[in-house]
Amino acid sequence: MKQGFFEIKENVALTSNVYKMALKGDTSHVTNCGQFVNIKLDGLFLRRPISVCDCEGDLLTIIYKVVGKGTEQMSKMVAGEKLDVLTGLGNGYDTSVSGNHPMLLGGGVGVPPMYMLCKKLVSEGKKISVVLGFNKADEVFYEDEFKALGASVAVTTVDGSYGVKGFVTDVMKNADYSYFYTCGPEPMLRAVYKTSKTIGQFSFEERMGCGFGACMGCSCKTVTGYKRICKDGPVLTKEEILWEE
Repeated sequence: MKQGFFEIKENVALTSNVYKMALKGDTSHVTNCGQFVNIKLDGLFLRRPISVCDCEGDLLTIIYKVVGKGTEQMSKMVAGEKLDVLTGLGNGYDTSVSGNHPMLLGGGVGVPPMYMLCKKLVSEGKKISVVLGFNKADEVFYEDEFKALGASVAVTTVDGSYGVKGFVTDVMKNADYSYFYTCGPEPMLRAVYKTSKTIGQFSFEERMGCGFGACMGCSCKTVTGYKRICKDGPVLTKEEILWEE
């Protein structure tokens, strides 16, 4: 983990409430896809955890949805402003177990970490299938970016206004794949768990206090005991997950 100041190079809207922010700074502690950063914002006590979408050289890309005061404040920031950022948080995905044809499933703001993961898997020579899930057509983002990496991409929308009508699991249930990786809201993760035909890895979105394992505020029960989503996760394997009823 490293704390440092990053300069905003770009902050643009991808949809009506989803933004892409490019930050320049010391990215040396971002060592794996699936990690996240924790951003300090003026006037707010808790930092905001945001998944890393991409990291190349000294440029870090995040994609966030405006859902409250913190992300609304971020959406109004402009190039040249600086942010206090904790980097290198979380464990990230393990690509060594993916097999030759992994499937990536992202839902809403669970899509961004899939991008850096896809880049890594492509660099390892894997054949990638990507399924992106949204509620409706005007919420879709990053479809072309995944295609540009060489992945096979399917998009689902709940209302059927774009792509396949339904959920990511409607594509998954008829697909062939060697392994899967997923990130998204808990109802989606539960559905993927039930639909999946292989083992895989899940990235959980949890409310966090500190973001580095000190406060225990994001602990969850697993088959091997309690784990902290921010420190021991956010990625957990299918075999260790216990769903609370």
